Amino acid sequence: SKYESRLCDSCPLVFYTSVLTQRRKDYLEDSKYFMDVALLAAKRSKDPNTQVGACIVNQENKIVGIGHNRMPNGCDDKLTWDRDRTKDNKHLYVCHAELNAIMNTNGADVKGCSMYVTLFPCNECAKLIIQGGMKEVIYLSDKSTKMKYIASRKMLKKANIETTLRYMSTIFLCCLCNGPLFNCLATILRFVEIATNIQFEHLSKIFNLK
Repeated sequence: SKYESRLCDSCPLVFYTSVLTQRRKDYLEDSKYFMDVALLAAKRSKDPNTQVGACIVNQENKIVGIGHNRMPNGCDDKLTWDRDRTKDNKHLYVCHAELNAIMNTNGADVKGCSMYVTLFPCNECAKLIIQGGMKEVIYLSDKSTKMKYIASRKMLKKANIETTLRYMSTIFLCCLCNGPLFNCLATILRFVEIATNIQFEHLSKIFNLK
């Protein structure tokens, strides 16, 4: 619908302004938004190899905790980020994103909450999720061939915690990638996703995006 408007009563120019009455169809859905928050948190990580972010959401769809993989408090920039396990390495020190997200809830109860995380939780983080009483884990990528992730899946399944693979909002891809080429590709993928309703996870495999 449209309505007429004038600059003043005597103005001969008539402007027609459209009135939008239908809600937007391309809004960011909750699940994509929460995963994008986790992805944004991952950008804070100083790990040169693996950046992980986590976002805890309660049953009212409110964020109660956000975290990323980092060194313990007071140890930042004082410990190695080397990942070679044959010598002093980061795995001995790093606090994972899930742990930090839980610690950053400021005492809020995480029972019944959902954990959005960019990388499937390891066995140690799975224990925290189970003991906290969370109901589901939504993840973006997986290293399922490693024993600690196999053990994690086993524990989560036996604890009846649902695990769901989600995909990244292609709008957010522009924020993650640097350079006009990736921005252009992200825009193309977004149009394809809207037109064909194909999830980004499937498109990323086609284009080999990592």
